[in-house]
Amino acid sequence: MQKFLNEDHLTAASLTALPKIGPKRLSTLLKYHDPQTAWAVVQGRAKPHEVVAALMQESGLGAMWRANATRDLQEQILARCKKASIHVVLYGESGYPSCLKNDLAPPAVLFYQGDLSALNARRVGMIGTRSATASGRYFASHLAFELTQNGVCIVSGLARGIDAWAHRGALRALEKTHSEEVKKSKPAFGKLAPPVGVVASGLDYVYPKEHGDLWRQVAQTGVLLSESSPGAAPEAFRFPLRNRILAALSEVLVVVESRDKGGSMITVDEAQKRDITVLAVPGSPRNIASVGTNLLVQQGCLPVVGVDDILVALGLDNRRANTASFDPRPRLSEQDAHLVAVMVGAPFSLDEFVIRTGVPLLEAAISLGRLEALGWVVNNSGWWEVIEFG
Repeated sequence: MQKFLNEDHLTAASLTALPKIGPKRLSTLLKYHDPQTAWAVVQGRAKPHEVVAALMQESGLGAMWRANATRDLQEQILARCKKASIHVVLYGESGYPSCLKNDLAPPAVLFYQGDLSALNARRVGMIGTRSATASGRYFASHLAFELTQNGVCIVSGLARGIDAWAHRGALRALEKTHSEEVKKSKPAFGKLAPPVGVVASGLDYVYPKEHGDLWRQVAQTGVLLSESSPGAAPEAFRFPLRNRILAALSEVLVVVESRDKGGSMITVDEAQKRDITVLAVPGSPRNIASVGTNLLVQQGCLPVVGVDDILVALGLDNRRANTASFDPRPRLSEQDAHLVAVMVGAPFSLDEFVIRTGVPLLEAAISLGRLEALGWVVNNSGWWEVIEFG
């Protein structure tokens, strides 16, 4: 019976669980020793390379690692990998993702759930604020839906806000096409691209908790990646490290909504270090969630107003982008559709809505409340705005 993980994979995975090892220290350890020898070194059973010896003298790392490099740790890692179907690939192996091989800081050990061949598709990173507006969430879903239909896979960090909505749009494209092809007795998915998620915690430690189903769907239809050991909590220092991998996997990085500081801008910095094209979705100057994206446009990043802009940046024929848009909202009645059509454009007040539609004040307030609940308009500090799709 074939082992779930071979000895090198299990040993390397166990090394990632040592305290304070980090990607740089792990890479140094595995640069000068194979996994089995590295494990013997940290246990004090083998002589370390002089570079590794110097590393282990830092802040008592050698003694700390020796105390933790036990058979129990290996058994715990193996059990977690088996339970969550977590696989391992090492830098330098034939199965290691080619898009990471020549990166500035490739992960020495990469954990994954799903199929690494998902990374063979064209790839667009899609990121943004966790505190996304309704308009930003819908636009991220719309872009991801159309990119997936055009054979471009969505890469995100599966965080709250823009990340999650981007993957929901990608998954919706897969579900829609799958159901249509089943009806026609055709093979599922066709040329659609699978989703790719990059997370900061261990692959068996879902964060945020409410994204459990989203993680499972991404792993089942594409691939979920992490360099953190199974069981690792989503500690703050892991997120900037995760962001460098997300940037490295992207051919183009799209920022949908972002503050001027935070995780999105860290990912932008990592992309720019790698000469990866960064695109930004401009927003209203009154929208605090668009401060960062508007700043990026001011600094010279090309704006995104539709999926064609991203396809052009990828060098793909943008005529292929004319597919059905993803819009999860319910269809409007004829009367409500007319109200929405009248108000499309700039933000408007309640009084302006009454004047332009001719609807009495009380009925106007009720109508706007109903349209907001259905996802067709959004209220920002007393100003209303129609949420447009594609």
